[in-house]
Amino acid sequence: MNAPLRRVGVVVIVLFGLLFANLNWIQAYKADEYRTSDYNGRVQVADYKRKRGNIEAGGTAVATSKETTGKLKFLRSYPGGAKYAHVLGYKPVNLADQGIERVENDFLAGTSDQLIGDRFKDMFTGDQTGGGNVLLTLSKRAQDVAYDQLRNNQVGVKKGAAIAIDPRTGAVQALVSMPSFDPNPLTVHDSTEAAAAFNKLDQDPDGPLKNRALSETLPPGSTFKIVVAAAALENGISKSTSIPAGSSYTPPTSGSPIRNAHPSICPKSQVTLLDAVTESCNTGFAQLGVRLGADTIKEKAQQFGFEQDDLTVGQLGEDGLRTAASRTGDMQNPDGSADPAALAQSSIGQNNVRMTPLEGAMIAGAVANGGSQMRPYLVRQLLAPDRTTSYYTAKPRELRQPVNGQVAGDLRDMMVSVVQKGTGRNAAISGYTVGGKTGTAQSAPDRPDHGWFIGFALDKNGTPVSAVCVVLEQAGSGGSSEAARIGGQIMRAAIADPGGR
Repeated sequence: MNAPLRRVGVVVIVLFGLLFANLNWIQAYKADEYRTSDYNGRVQVADYKRKRGNIEAGGTAVATSKETTGKLKFLRSYPGGAKYAHVLGYKPVNLADQGIERVENDFLAGTSDQLIGDRFKDMFTGDQTGGGNVLLTLSKRAQDVAYDQLRNNQVGVKKGAAIAIDPRTGAVQALVSMPSFDPNPLTVHDSTEAAAAFNKLDQDPDGPLKNRALSETLPPGSTFKIVVAAAALENGISKSTSIPAGSSYTPPTSGSPIRNAHPSICPKSQVTLLDAVTESCNTGFAQLGVRLGADTIKEKAQQFGFEQDDLTVGQLGEDGLRTAASRTGDMQNPDGSADPAALAQSSIGQNNVRMTPLEGAMIAGAVANGGSQMRPYLVRQLLAPDRTTSYYTAKPRELRQPVNGQVAGDLRDMMVSVVQKGTGRNAAISGYTVGGKTGTAQSAPDRPDHGWFIGFALDKNGTPVSAVCVVLEQAGSGGSSEAARIGGQIMRAAIADPGGR
């Protein structure tokens, strides 16, 4: 054999060797990836061969599967439309799963290891048992009220969020983000049509796909004063202790004075901590924050849940809907020295402080629950396809204890005073003790302020029954008062219809 033929033979052998190696690589290491790929048409057909389980809230199916005559046997449907969109998410043909549909996909699809008995039985019967059912903690009435009130708020804003939890358990009673979206067009079997619907939502400048209750942060304004008040109570200041206040305060090293929202608010040089919370005294809390120091404020905020990067909301202790971390931001100069101006602004919930509505509800819930902050969750129970067997039932778990019972009691008294005598009157509920804190937060020099409310409700025995946070973005004057009104309406609905706990 001459040299050219030998070279050709070597090249052919090498190519066959590479082909053989690639084939084995695909079969040994890439098989699962290719088999489960969204682009594998056979996977799609198999995925839709078995009826997907329901997702339910308050005994009502809010995500169902309808049988079709097409190649894909079942169509995912959301009877509630936009009302539950940011909780349920959607299960599309070619797009990525979102929400509870993603979190509980294996159980809903019937492919979970928990349902292996049903699949084994199907081998003998020839049936295709449907997927399992997911029962949520949501109160249907509270969810309805939260959605309707946010959408039809009295200050005319289009963006906002509301979340309510049971302070004793952490069960989410309502979760709404506005603007919302109808997930049904995203699950149609025409992938071109579904992609067009997604692109329209994705490009909407109002951001309807954003979950503002969990994954968006804003400056919390005066609601952050509850964290500062907690730090004060733990550092030798009681609710009856007088602190410096006045109509104006200029921090050291800063030429920018801090003023109260209205000249009638704590104009005297001294005010009690109780009155400072009740009246939402900016000058009092700015000076109090500087007195306590950045380390003390940041540490207390972290104990309430700020800076937590890994919290999800779904099953307890399992993967869930992702949340953004609330942040306190910088309160010091780059060299680490004290920056009184930044600290003063941070102490009234401005500067670089950012908070999610979930964090706001958890702060209120911890105060109402004697200082115990419970881990939030959305999934109450997992039921077999025939509903005869429960594979999971939520057992509430404490997440942390940011304050002791005494401090929680003092904070509770101050927040109750806000609703009885201060800026939170709109949240009052007849027959219940309601506490809260409003907040007005600057968004940008040329934009209206955000309006916040965090609060809780106690029954006649002092037992906490609901905690809430409402934010109305760029609501301007009256935004925090409207947020308080909406918060009270949501808690009232949760009391009347507690949903799944």
